[in-house]
Amino acid sequence: MKKALVKTDFNFPRQKSVYHGKVRDVYNINDEVLVMVATDRISAFDVILPEGIPYKGQMLNQIAAKFLDATTDICPNWKMATPDPMVTVGVQCQGFPVEMIVRGYLCGSAWRAYKSGVREICGVKLPEGMRENQRFPEPIITPTTKAEIGEHDQDISKEEILAKGLVSKEDYEVLEKYTMALFKRGTEIAKERGLILVDTKYEFGHRDGKIYLIDEIHTPDSSRYFYSEGYEDRFAKGEPQKQLSKEFVREWLMENGFQGKSGQKVPEMTPEIVEGISNRYIELFEHITGETFVKGETDNLLNRIEKNVTEYLQNK
Repeated sequence: MKKALVKTDFNFPRQKSVYHGKVRDVYNINDEVLVMVATDRISAFDVILPEGIPYKGQMLNQIAAKFLDATTDICPNWKMATPDPMVTVGVQCQGFPVEMIVRGYLCGSAWRAYKSGVREICGVKLPEGMRENQRFPEPIITPTTKAEIGEHDQDISKEEILAKGLVSKEDYEVLEKYTMALFKRGTEIAKERGLILVDTKYEFGHRDGKIYLIDEIHTPDSSRYFYSEGYEDRFAKGEPQKQLSKEFVREWLMENGFQGKSGQKVPEMTPEIVEGISNRYIELFEHITGETFVKGETDNLLNRIEKNVTEYLQNK
């Protein structure tokens, strides 16, 4: 089995600090540029799982870079370069303390809430009589707060965001406009690949009075996809949809008694389980991008990344 990158501790030129997220390690270069390393860590239910998934970071980084490049006509984004298959370098922004989640279909956590009787999510009223995986009449935005380390993101309504002053009314209107336009573009690209973009999340930041799209977009970690073929037939029969997303990892965890709750233990991630997850991510990459995945060298990942990023920063 190939090696997975689960920890980094670089010291790049002009580096001021580093933030280790659930999946990404973000290096602050002189308060101007961020070096975002997509590690092979994998999280579910806001918990980092004990084993890394080989090639996952490379896949996520390359999918995000592709979609950032494909949406520059919609809104500015933070990406400047990808000096390594697992790294994006971009403009440092002050992130808004909310994540913009947009849903085209009723599934996942929204369906679990709906099934329990909930008819309003994040201030958005949901119609009666909906079924799992049913398409909403129009996509809905269900924001969450941006959680601190170790805490869970919390659902929040537009009204609460504005009342708490988390985002100004003017900025929030821009975030909504960008979110809907990005989701429309993502839906169109997915359709070309025989996929349905079910739901996704976007994060935004600002710098010098300008709003930027930041972080990853349209990756299987931040999005859920269905296969278009067979969707209507499966929906009519009440059968589960064939998915391209990280949901299969969550389902495996739930089947083995883990949902991130206190006292629960992550099931054993055997080499076979890890390899199976890695292969599923490769399948995701190839379907989402329409390209064959080319595996990067994994023997000296840390050295390779340090060399590539250092050379980029020195020549910038």
